[in-house]
Order: sequence, then structure tokens, then C-alpha cells
Amino acid sequence: QFKLIVENPEKPIASGLQVKAVVEYTPQCAEDLQDKLTLLIDDDVVHIPVLGLIPYCDLEIESEVNFGEMTANNKLVTKEISISNHGTISGVFRILYDGVVLLNIKPARGVVKPKSVRKIEVDICTDVPGAIKEMMKVELESRGCTEVWIKGVVVEQVLKVLGVNCGKVLKCINFGPLYFGTSKTEQIYLYNESPECMDWVAVLEDNAIGGEMGTDLQGTTDAVLHDLGLKTKDVDVSTMILCVPNQGTLQPYEKSLITLCFSPEKFERDFEVNDASLVQDYVLFLRFETVGKRGSWLPNISGSHSHHVDLALTGSGFPVILTFKPGTVINFEDCYLGEQAQVVCTMKNESKFLPVTFRFHKTAHFSIFPARGKLKKNSEKEVIISFSPHQIGTFDMKQIIDIIGTGVDKNNVAVLKTKPFHQIYLTLHGVCKSKQTSIVFTINPGLTPLISNATGQFVVRGTGQLSDTAPVAILKSTQTQIHTHRKNRNCEDDALIAFPNDRAASLRPSEWNKKYRTIFTKTERYNYVDPEFAYTDSERLLREENKKHYVHFISRLRQRRLEKKAARQFCIYNNPVSIGIKPAEGLKSPNISIEELPMEKPQPKMLPLDDNGMLTSRKLAAIVSKSTNEGVWSWFSPMPSSAQEKEDCSRTLTHKQLHQVFIGPSTIDFGDVCVYSTTTKELHIINNLSVHIWIQIEIEAAALQETSPLSQVVPPLTKTHIPVVFETSTVGVFKSSFSYKINNQHIGHVLVVAHAMPLELHLSKRELILTPIPGCLAGTEFRRTVRVCNPRNHPAGFTWRPVTGDRKSAFTIKPTRGYVEAYSDVECEAVWHPGFNAPETGQFTLCVHKGNSIHLKCFAKVTIHV
Repeated sequence: QFKLIVENPEKPIASGLQVKAVVEYTPQCAEDLQDKLTLLIDDDVVHIPVLGLIPYCDLEIESEVNFGEMTANNKLVTKEISISNHGTISGVFRILYDGVVLLNIKPARGVVKPKSVRKIEVDICTDVPGAIKEMMKVELESRGCTEVWIKGVVVEQVLKVLGVNCGKVLKCINFGPLYFGTSKTEQIYLYNESPECMDWVAVLEDNAIGGEMGTDLQGTTDAVLHDLGLKTKDVDVSTMILCVPNQGTLQPYEKSLITLCFSPEKFERDFEVNDASLVQDYVLFLRFETVGKRGSWLPNISGSHSHHVDLALTGSGFPVILTFKPGTVINFEDCYLGEQAQVVCTMKNESKFLPVTFRFHKTAHFSIFPARGKLKKNSEKEVIISFSPHQIGTFDMKQIIDIIGTGVDKNNVAVLKTKPFHQIYLTLHGVCKSKQTSIVFTINPGLTPLISNATGQFVVRGTGQLSDTAPVAILKSTQTQIHTHRKNRNCEDDALIAFPNDRAASLRPSEWNKKYRTIFTKTERYNYVDPEFAYTDSERLLREENKKHYVHFISRLRQRRLEKKAARQFCIYNNPVSIGIKPAEGLKSPNISIEELPMEKPQPKMLPLDDNGMLTSRKLAAIVSKSTNEGVWSWFSPMPSSAQEKEDCSRTLTHKQLHQVFIGPSTIDFGDVCVYSTTTKELHIINNLSVHIWIQIEIEAAALQETSPLSQVVPPLTKTHIPVVFETSTVGVFKSSFSYKINNQHIGHVLVVAHAMPLELHLSKRELILTPIPGCLAGTEFRRTVRVCNPRNHPAGFTWRPVTGDRKSAFTIKPTRGYVEAYSDVECEAVWHPGFNAPETGQFTLCVHKGNSIHLKCFAKVTIHV
């Protein structure tokens, strides 16, 4: 089977030359051949092996494919299996699988080219938790059947609340007793026990069954029933329970430290009660939910199982009950200036659960010892209050007592700081009287009195203080003319009066242009100007100009500052509403009566986009009720068009905002549907935000291609729906998911499940017995009807075909063909035609177009009357 084609040279081959030989191989049977060529080179012999091998394919596939850990989130997980062909010709493969776990195997059969690799995609739907261990058979050419094991584990996405110290699962946190206005924090771990990333948000269940908000659980039944009015809907529990952070993202198997803060507040009542009996107990539930995995907001939508964990929070709020003996109004005995009066006051902490830390404010004329301290629960302490007046009069002072506790820091909620949270007032009443002292006048013969500006001979001694007016011995000489010299009595200039004892310290007036006269004779004082030290006229003018320069400079700075302030104020109020006018600046508000005010319906509170508070179930319910009561819109703009829509649809939503957008149900189950039929289910979209959102749906499955529209801009507080159309021609279980995007960045998934069934009709009876009916005409008495039922959702056509052998059938059935609408039935009548030697049995076959076939047997029961 080998052939050598060569022409041997007759002469030796020179250097650089060659001889060409051709070997041909022509196989005649399927076997491998081996031979050799013998080459004689001078005295050397070279053997060249010649092999003739049959071309073959060598297919190889992996024996195991491990999906690892997957989260049950209704997604399709795809893995690739490689089939390698190490042979020289193409090989054929076929995959056989009859289980229900593996959804799609593409391709299930095909050809692998030589020296190449073919990828096979295997899809698994992660909708049911559990272990996966499936086997599929792969038929490989030239290798036979090979088993390939598919393994994996589908786990639920679980959130757990763990204790910081113990590390165990927590079900409840008890904050214990607290004063109204104080705060207490507890820390927990939020644990993501799943192999995928998780976005979570905290929701406060303020309307849950078993929750209590401000009820005294230690009271009697009658008191609790009488106190039910305290649980009003206007109470915002989110201000009492703080969760920091209240939203976030957890990586696989990651723990996040969460700080919970409890701050009880005293509710205002319509009726007055004793503060000692005002005890408020709280039982609240905090739910940590996975974003997008919550339960349905609509009662007719079956949502998926909510991935959440509940944590109960309990605590009590108590008022500060601090009593004083002899009371809150303390009267001191009358005392004189420089003396002191004391009163001993007994403070008692009436609380049986909590201590009290107090601090007295500083008050004029009064002092307290000790000024600060701490009272244990149900204990007393004596405080000495002293009255030390610094002036004469009657004093009614308000003494403020701060109660110190821990409160929330506005800048950092997770950190508590010590601050006064409550104040108690005492009224202190005291009177300071003046002493009556006798004033003794003495004669001072000297010219210089003890008092610097007195010139009389009578001097006051022993007063200890100076009065506003001159004493008796001091003469107001500037207002009299008793000693005025005769020539100076008519002077009317603006000269100043000099004191008689100022000559020793002053040789001249302090200013050159001012005139001074003596105090008695009004003689003009000598004014000496020293040319060595005095300013000249030009120097004085220069100094004045210099002063004016600085005065103008400071004035310009002030003017510039006022102009900048006015410009800033204008920018603040420069909007379409204020148009640059400062509110209430020079304008008077009109007088409007109550009758002129329009009656507005109360609108439910809507969470702003920048709200840092917690989500509560009542707030969500109020927003949902508003958005769902507006009516369903069926069509919106597919793309953002206006400037507002473009701005809103470009936002990156937070986890709390995404939690207020409902797109569901997360699993659309069409149930049993018929092939070639068109079935529609609604995908609901509820936008509970105050901005527009843009929804884009991406569908790859061929059975869902008729779904439309795939893009919508949903306005604020609006609900709509998208009809999801399912149509297939393949019989079997259908599971596929499609994804959607919110604002072109937040991705979600919806699982579509259906069981495609073939066209099928049922018969009400498989056998008919035709008996004569008394009183009927001959030839019409052997009749009976059978119902043809259609249990599917698609009309089915049928045809009756008689099953006849060698003899002609005596049975007929009408109608012989027709259609049965979905979920309805059609009656067909079978007739037996009696005759000589007519067969009494017959059979028909109900043939369903593109469906099943059913056999119907008919019997004629003939009764002979003698």
C-alpha cells in the first residue's frame, strides 16, 4: 500500500545538489501499517521508517464541574465545560440529561474540530436552596459514554445579628430604664452569612404586632386601657431609636459594627397626670432587610421570601422626680449688708431605678454648697443655701438646677456626650436692709480739703462712701457769683473753671486754645505757651489733616463692608420667589381672617432624598398609599426628555431610596401554559420617591421577546406595570431570568417560571353505550353525547377518525372536526345506525392538531321485546 516514486541517479551527486523522492500511501483497509525505505549512500545504509496511520478523533471532557457556593437569588448561573479533540479528524458528541436541576445545556450535541476545544454552557437556576449533585451522560465518538458530575451548593442569603462580646445570635436588646431626654447606646454585629455581596437597610417596625410605644406595662389593666390614647399615630419613633449606620453593603461573610441608640421622649397628654406615674415602656422591632428582597406591597402580588432579620428593642422612660424640703420657694431672714443668712435644703431622689446627677447654676447674692453632686436612687442629700447680699434691696432670684446625663451628639450620633437634659427651678427670696449711721461734721481750717474737689471748711467724716451730690460743706462755686470779681461778672465766654488746688500739678492748660478761669473770682488763668514744645500753626494743621485721612479711610472700609454684606444678602434672596427682596423688609403683612384660609387636605409625609433618619413601616405605608391610590399608568416616556427628568434619572440612589422602589414580583410564575399560546403577566413598578426614575429591561430569552415596553421613565409617587409576554414552542420546564436597571446603574433580576405543555384534549368518557330511548322514532333512538374538554390556555383543533377493519362501521359522530376554545368544552354526538348485519361495536380516534390522540369505544345495546 506504499509506493515509492524516485529516479536514482546514475552518477554521484555533487555537493549542493539533491534528489527528490515521493512516497504515496493508499490504504485499502482500516488498519495501521508500518514499512521502511532503505537508502544506500556509498557504503552506508540508512533505514527510513514509513508509517501509515488511520485518521481518528480523540475527544476528552472534564469529569466534574463544581459551581461552588451560590446564593438563592433567582439568578441563572452559567458554567462552561470544555470538550477537547486531540485527534486528526472531527468528532461528534451528544449530551443526555433527564433531571430538573440543570436548565439549559447548549449545545446538547455537535462536532468538535480536530486540535480544537468546544465550550458547552450549563445553566443552573438558584431559586431553591440545597445541595446539587447531578450526573449527565456525554456520548463521545470513539470513546463511548462518559459520566460528568455537576456539583454545587445553593444557600440562602442570611442576615444575622450577633453580640459584640459573646458572638452569639441576638434576638432582643434591653436598654433598661432611662430618664426622658437621655440616651443609651448598644453595639451589635450585622453578619452576612452568604457567599455574595449584600446591600441592606434598617426599617423600624413601628406598627408591628406586639409593639408598645409609651405604655406603662407595670400598671393595672384599667390604667393601661385608659392610657391607650398615648399610642398616637403622630409619634415619630425614628427620633427615639437611632441606628448608625442604617444602610450599607456587606461583603461575603463580613461583619459590620452597628450602633443602636435609645432616647426616650415624654409624650404630651391631653390631660394632666402626676409625673411620678408617668412611666413609658417601649417594645419595638428593628428589621434589617436586604435591598430589593422585601415582601410585596400589593396584596395581589406574590413576592419572594423576604430576606431579613428582626431584632426586638425594649426600654423604659422615667421622669426626673426630685423633691425639696422645705419646698421650691425658699425665704431667707432679713439681713444687713455684709451679713449672711443660711437655709438647709434637703433634696430627695424619688426614683427607684436611676440616680440623679445635679448641678446648681451660679446666682448673684446666693451661694450653694455643694454646688454639684450625685444622688443615688431613693436617697436624700442636704444642701446649704447661703444669702450674702452685695447691695441693699429685695431679691427674688430664680435658681436653676441642671440634671446631667448622657445625650446624643449632633455631629456624631454614635458618640454620647454628657450634657444637661433637664432643669428644675427654685425661687430664692431675700431682703438686705441698710444700717442707719450718724454723720459728724468737722471743721477743716486748711485750704486743701480731704476731698479733692471740695473747697468748703465743713468736711464729712465717717460716711465711708461718696454720694452723687456734694455734701453740705461743699459749695458749688461754679454755679454762684458770690466771690466773682467785679470786672469779671459780665464775661460771657465759654471758659472752663479751674480748681484752686491744681496749680501745683499744672503750669498751663492742657490745650492752647481753651481758656480757664478761677473758681471764685472768675479771673482768667495765665496761659503760658512754651515755644520749645508747642506745635506751630502749620504743624497743628498737618495733624488735623492726618486725622481726617484716617477717619476717611476707616469710613471707606466700613462702607465697603456694608456693600459686600448687602450683595451677599441679595444673592441669598435672588430667586424667582423673593426676586432679591429681603422678606418682611419694609413690608406689612395683610390681615387675613380664618375664613379666607383655604382648607387643605393633609398630605402624607414624604421622605426627602437627603433624609438621614431611619425608615419606618408607617412612613413607607403612607408613601405607598399615596403612590398606589393615584391610579395605574400604562405608558410613559421611554427616555428622559425634560431637564428635570434628565437630572433625576442621573442620580445614584442610596440603599434606602432603592428600598422605596418596588419592582415585582421577583418571581413570575406562568404555571401550566400551552405551547404556541401567548400568556401575559404584569410586572408592577411602584415609584415611592419624590423624583423620576428610569427603568430599563434587558431580555435575552426567545420566549419573552414579545415583552414591551422595555424602557420607561416613571414619575414620582406613581405606579405602573409592564406586561411580560411568554410564548414558546418547546415542551418542558422553562426557567429564565431577565435583568433590569434603575437609572442605568442599579441592577435587579426577575425570575420567570413556566411549564410548557403540549396541546391536549380530554374526553368526558372513554366508552359510550348507546341504548334505545323509548318513544323516539326509528333510526334516531341510538344516540349518545360525549364532551371534548380543553384544559389548556390555547384553542385546540380536533378531528374524529373512525377505526374500521374489514367491515364498514355503523357508527358516526358529529361534528367530525372543529375547535375547542381555551378552558371550555364541546359536545359531540355519536349515532348508531341499525341495519342488517350491522356491527354493534365501533371505535373512533380523536386526533388533536399538534397534540395527543384519544380512542373512544362505542357499543350499541339492542333490546329485543317479544
